[in-house]
Amino acid sequence: MQTATIQFDKFQAAKDDDCQARILAAREKLGKRLVILGHHYQHESVYRHADYTGDSLKLSKYCDSLDAEYIVFLGVHFMAEVADILSRPEQIVVLPDLAAGCSMADMANLAKVERSYRELSKVLDFDQTITPVTYINSAADLKAFCGEHGGIVCTSTNAPKILEWGFSQREKILFFPDQHLGRWSGYKMGIPLEQMPVWDPDLPMGGLTAQQIKDAKILLWKGHCSVHQMFRKQNIDQFRAQHPDGKVISHPETAFEVCINSDYVGSTEYILRTVSEAEPGSKWLVGTELNLVTRLADEMKPQNKLVQFMSHVVCECSTMARIDPQHLAWCLENLAEGNIVNQIKVPEHEAKLAKLTLDRMLAVS
Repeated sequence: MQTATIQFDKFQAAKDDDCQARILAAREKLGKRLVILGHHYQHESVYRHADYTGDSLKLSKYCDSLDAEYIVFLGVHFMAEVADILSRPEQIVVLPDLAAGCSMADMANLAKVERSYRELSKVLDFDQTITPVTYINSAADLKAFCGEHGGIVCTSTNAPKILEWGFSQREKILFFPDQHLGRWSGYKMGIPLEQMPVWDPDLPMGGLTAQQIKDAKILLWKGHCSVHQMFRKQNIDQFRAQHPDGKVISHPETAFEVCINSDYVGSTEYILRTVSEAEPGSKWLVGTELNLVTRLADEMKPQNKLVQFMSHVVCECSTMARIDPQHLAWCLENLAEGNIVNQIKVPEHEAKLAKLTLDRMLAVS
């Protein structure tokens, strides 16, 4: 039975250890009514409570097979939206802190994308010529835009295969919001860099001429991940000088010069699998978010593997870090008392179109 909502200000000054105990108590009270999904980039203080861990799509795909009434997502806003879209109607998806967003996703908002659609339509017939492809790291309304205009969603794992599908539909692709993933995926398909110009939504006609638009194969939205842009080729050069036998593995959200100078490039799941399966005693430089690398380094120590973070600058995802023990304890105690807080609910029409793009992606990949 619903009671008065417990206000978060009562948790702000709580110590982490106290919150850990309160989280466990609330979980016990909720029992099988609750499942917690934890993204790899989450801090260990909350990651430890996840029933399932993984990247955003892997976690969301669990949703329709879960019996739980409440799905608490330790991640960011767009991840919780995908979970809501793919879960059953009676399930409730909760994000412990609504301020946990994604700066990359914010770089391609619906207003800018729709304006770009109108501008591109002055040069060519968008709906006959361009397949819009959005990275899963985007808001639900962007996924819905793609659904409405014959587009699709991709992940860092399946992007090349999704691009192949996009080209089978139309001759060009508008790829957003991460230019680096789009560029690397296009490069792997053999598309010349000059045929992948950057579309800057803050400039008239994206900062391109009509001829550049006509000559392009992929229009890369000017967006990036604030974490992965911190990595540099000089980080790789320094590592190779110290460890000539070492290997470099990077996420495809890193800049092209980092990807092209890495031994392996792939998603978070790919990075974890590749390093975990490597020979004992091997040395690795890893270009992705700090919490994942720190956790992986600890896990590999028994095998005498060196796992080193690529940057000398701390590259923690600041929005992911907003999910702390205080917010998780507050969220779970409210749910245990029958109070639904921070529910993520995508509007029905938007969810229907967004699910269309996700279903297309799952069918293709």
